[in-house]
Amino acid sequence: MLTYSIKEFNQLSLKQLYDVLQLRSEVFVVEQNCVYQDLDGKDSKALHVFGYDEDELVAYTRLFKPGHYFTEASIGRVVVKANYRKFGYGYDVMNTSIDAVKHYYKTNDIRISAQCYLKQFYSNLNFKIEGEEYLEDGIPHVNMLYRG
Repeated sequence: MLTYSIKEFNQLSLKQLYDVLQLRSEVFVVEQNCVYQDLDGKDSKALHVFGYDEDELVAYTRLFKPGHYFTEASIGRVVVKANYRKFGYGYDVMNTSIDAVKHYYKTNDIRISAQCYLKQFYSNLNFKIEGEEYLEDGIPHVNMLYRG
């Protein structure tokens, strides 16, 4: 069982910031072999969801209120450390994030830009595909919408 916390950018400790950047780089840059600009200037506007196993960050997302990324609230940078995926922590961190959006932003509408190979994962969480596939940083994506 992971311990979850939710923080604004200015509440992050240096260790938490380092852990986030390290995990995102480990998965999105190295594992997915994708060179892209992770430091996009949006972290300061997001709520950050951390899933720790003891002192190791193993799951993370960032949340945006409606109008900051999409018209709807959004969840992005969804990541789980590779050797922890078998425990279903992807569903845990997403359910925690969905609940956080509802609590902090008082909305049930959440839009994501999902990597296409994860369409079934997000469909299992009641996200519905909207529109056609598109390339983002060289990886096929699709918009998906949750209306809780």
